[in-house]
Amino acid sequence: MYRSLLASTPWPAKSGTRTAIGPFHGCAEARLIAEMARPDSLLLVITADTSSALALERELPFFLAEPVDILAFPDWETLPYDNFSPHQDIVSERLETLYRLPTLTAGILVVPISTLMHRLPPVHYVAGSSLVLEPGQLLDRESFRRNLERNGYRNVETVYEHGEFALRGSLLDIYPMGSELPFRVDLLDDEVDSLRTFSPDTQRTLEKVAAINLLPAREYPLNPAAIERFRLSWYEAFDVDHDACPTYREVSAGRAPGGCEYYLPLFFEHCASLFDYLPEGTPVIAIGDHYRAAQRFWEDAGHRYTEYGIDTRRPLLPPARCFTPVEELYQLMGQCPVLELRRNPEAPTHVASPSQPLPDLSTEGARQTPAERLQHFMQQHTAPLLLCAESAGRREILLENLAAHGLTPPEVADWAEFLASGLRFAISTAPIDRGMYFGADQPALVCEAQLFGNRVAQRRRRRKVDEAHAENVFRDINELREGVPVVHLEHGVGRYLGLQTLEVDGADNEFLTLEYAQGSKLYVPVASLHLVSRYAGSDPELAPLHKLGSDQWEKARRKATEKASDVAAQLLDVYARREARKGFCFELPALEYEQFAASFPFEETADQAAAIDAVIADMTAERVMDRLVCGDVGFGKTEVAMRAAFIAARNGKQVAVLVPTTLLAQQHFNSFADRFADWPVTVEVVSRFKSGKDLGGVLQRVSNGDIDILIGTHKLLSSDFRFHDLGLLIIDEEHRFGVKQKEAIKALRAEVDILTLTATPIPRTLNMALGGMRDLSVIATPPARRLSIKTFVREHNIALIREAVLRETLRGGQVYYLHNEVKSIEEAGRKLRELLPDLSIGVAHGQMREAELEQVMSAFYHQRHHILLCTTIIETGIDVPTANTIIIERADKFGLAQLHQLRGRVGRSHHQAYAYLLCPPRSAITPDAEKRLEAIEAAGDLGAGYLLATHDLEIRGAGELLGDEQSGQIHSVGFALYMRMLERAVAALRRGEIPNTDAPLDAGTEINLHIPALIPEDYLPDINTRLVLYKRIAAAASEQALREIQVEMIDRFGLLPQQVKNLVQVARLRIRADQLGIAGIEVGPGGGNIDFRESTRVNPLSLVKLVQSDPKGYQLAGAMRLRFKRQLDEPEQRQQFADQLLDTFAADATEDAA
Repeated sequence: MYRSLLASTPWPAKSGTRTAIGPFHGCAEARLIAEMARPDSLLLVITADTSSALALERELPFFLAEPVDILAFPDWETLPYDNFSPHQDIVSERLETLYRLPTLTAGILVVPISTLMHRLPPVHYVAGSSLVLEPGQLLDRESFRRNLERNGYRNVETVYEHGEFALRGSLLDIYPMGSELPFRVDLLDDEVDSLRTFSPDTQRTLEKVAAINLLPAREYPLNPAAIERFRLSWYEAFDVDHDACPTYREVSAGRAPGGCEYYLPLFFEHCASLFDYLPEGTPVIAIGDHYRAAQRFWEDAGHRYTEYGIDTRRPLLPPARCFTPVEELYQLMGQCPVLELRRNPEAPTHVASPSQPLPDLSTEGARQTPAERLQHFMQQHTAPLLLCAESAGRREILLENLAAHGLTPPEVADWAEFLASGLRFAISTAPIDRGMYFGADQPALVCEAQLFGNRVAQRRRRRKVDEAHAENVFRDINELREGVPVVHLEHGVGRYLGLQTLEVDGADNEFLTLEYAQGSKLYVPVASLHLVSRYAGSDPELAPLHKLGSDQWEKARRKATEKASDVAAQLLDVYARREARKGFCFELPALEYEQFAASFPFEETADQAAAIDAVIADMTAERVMDRLVCGDVGFGKTEVAMRAAFIAARNGKQVAVLVPTTLLAQQHFNSFADRFADWPVTVEVVSRFKSGKDLGGVLQRVSNGDIDILIGTHKLLSSDFRFHDLGLLIIDEEHRFGVKQKEAIKALRAEVDILTLTATPIPRTLNMALGGMRDLSVIATPPARRLSIKTFVREHNIALIREAVLRETLRGGQVYYLHNEVKSIEEAGRKLRELLPDLSIGVAHGQMREAELEQVMSAFYHQRHHILLCTTIIETGIDVPTANTIIIERADKFGLAQLHQLRGRVGRSHHQAYAYLLCPPRSAITPDAEKRLEAIEAAGDLGAGYLLATHDLEIRGAGELLGDEQSGQIHSVGFALYMRMLERAVAALRRGEIPNTDAPLDAGTEINLHIPALIPEDYLPDINTRLVLYKRIAAAASEQALREIQVEMIDRFGLLPQQVKNLVQVARLRIRADQLGIAGIEVGPGGGNIDFRESTRVNPLSLVKLVQSDPKGYQLAGAMRLRFKRQLDEPEQRQQFADQLLDTFAADATEDAA
């Protein structure tokens, strides 16, 4: 269509020409670009702002007849002269595009005009600083490391993000810019032996690759020559005291300070613009009012330059050096053939576009249903019509609506297929928000937003991720910072002071140093790391340190054990009652379930998969399910519920989903409808927005059994609802329901399977899990890498608020502004409107009528407001992927769990999120509040570095949330240990024994071969990783598990040195000895001894035989010890000897000999 219209114009062949075509409505622009894209030439598309660029990137694939590369050149997402640097992932994408452009022959490059105005590094910099690595290449480690650091790569312990590298012995890990995955390089002396990709989450290698392309890590160099050039340029540019400027000092020292990008011109003789990277005469398509947008950006930069340029410690370069002035930019554009797409129908054009305003399908006759309006439109529209749904679920809902009016459109994949098919009416699925209309006799595109007036589908750009290791067991060790309280099983609560290498018996070993009351110290060998756990139970400052060598810890432990036994007896009673009830035994439709699971667009995290398996096991068992799934905000609990609902629905049972608010009901309805789109399952929602007539219909259909899944608020529990055959009740956010509703749920418990989801962290639900003894699944691994949230605690300040809001809105995002006082919220709104007159502000609080609140929230979700001024009502509720900044007033008034939850509202997409906690001057805050604010500010980075899932217990406070009786015990022995005691008491009662409160908790077996057994520092320098591995080796339950840890260590850190092999051997001996009930083995150069437990499985006869066979070599010393003399100088001999002894014992072992 457009190709023939433009055939007579000078575009795209003639450089220096301008052709205007218009008007354009809806997504007709995307259709024109797709038609003009050729497989042999590059197209530059310039948009007026970032959001238009993103919309085009979504729409183009739908219209392209053959696959063409669509390249994005993303904006830095910082304000001009900002003192933040852009996020690594953005820099990575920009550098990859710059690297590919000079050699690219075909594709579409989409750029917002403000991004086009930035000055860029010269073309030779990106090409010249990239480096290709191939097997067989020679590599001098030191110079290579220096080279990487000069190119802006950061030397770290463990590689997680773009622009990081780690050198460990013969292994080099590196995450190059522009690469999907990081690489692991194996070196043989100075030669590259092999190259493999690895997963940043598990750190395990994936597959071999032939070569790696290393791009620089920044858009400016930091090698000595560049630093010299920077300093000379700095002297020329600024007349200030240079040593007083942090930027100058940092760059001179070879470091990159935040916001250094705005000094880019000082690093180069000349800067380039994006046009220098493109082939000469590249055809340009410019969309919308780009000239005004360019001027606005230029004025903004000038304004910020005058406002911030007066600071002599951070002098700024004039705008013309950092950005291309508007006139210069349009001169550069004038050298290319330019095609302007005008949206304004009044604007003068050379060629008239057939695009017409979209027919209004949403308001006309508000009494008609969307399907009726569409039918009405089709009677007037004679040409083919394509209806576009946003997602598979919406497609099914539309098809249902249409079928009721006798319309059954077939499905097509995209626009080209639709035109080729010759169909009169068809339906397709694509993420498009705008329709397209060319008159009654031309094919038209109607998208769902036109019919319903709302955007519904959630779009997220997320990378898939490998299964993360379930390292939650070791999470507490990972968090060991110096000064943190820990519990040692035999000595009680002390403080951790760090790792220390000491020489004992001529062999080096590593020890944890713990400090107890009155400054006494305890050294714990790393092999006994399983005896140490993190103390959680109250404020770490107030942890009760015990005295070494006193009976204080014994008493505390015995008291806690007794308490645990009482609790255990109550639990067992509840258990028995539950086991006795028979529930419905669901069948798992294996094949169908596989298909359903496959339609989940993200990969399950390890915890999520475990929770799903547990739920399936419960449902397919005879007894009634009552399971609680805890997981932090956004960790994928809903998917667990969907899988359960699927199994119930396929077994012909009804499912009720109970949620606390109407907003959530609507969101769940959309996501359930989405997932069940391709299955014969009816999903319905009950909320206040349904008219009485609709509700009556739903009630009728529920009691007839026509509805399979019903979602709603507590209305579901009222007696009007009579389910035909209810099989599963899913309760979301259980902590939000009151006592009355809980009673109603309890009444159902006896015969219906119940699945409860809750986001409040473990301690609170722990009380329920201990008291009502339900099964508990915890999802604690976060989904595929979210960026951590940058958190600032600042005094209230108007300039800061303005800056924060602009930073977010200029990149096309939205802001939550939290003002938690309804009576003054309107006044706060007035002040914000004065401060930011151009932005639209919505107000939401709990005293509004539900319908009004729903409208505001929906308008914010659909990006009609830039700022949502609200109270804590947003704490639970719908996800808004585009809202990535939250400003919280009077943050000192909130509890930690609440701050954590509120902050979790942002950072739900791939953008860097910011949280600003505003508070009065420090002098006016209580010490507790100050501690809370410090804790949350520090916890912002955890997500990225340690991939730590949930915050720790003591931040959320575990003590006061448990029953009174237990809370005292937990304070004295710590949370983890109390849970172990409880499990032990329950197990004893189950076996029919009375729990023995005096019996020591199992301390494992001690093995001492007098050989160095540790992980050397030069093999693995990072203390935290060392600790985690020590703990994993000490906790390994089988030889197979040990083998897997060895494989992983070789994979991640290179071949194992002898000390590590010794460590593994000792662990292997410990596992074997433990199974035989041996308490300790000591083997030295001249012999040693073996200690047995009272419950040992070693047959006394085999001991007698041993002593008889060699009375000089073996002697029994007391009832529980065997001594032996033997010359064993070599470590290998000691290991072999210990193994032979264990073989002898194992051969004659009995079930319970003693």
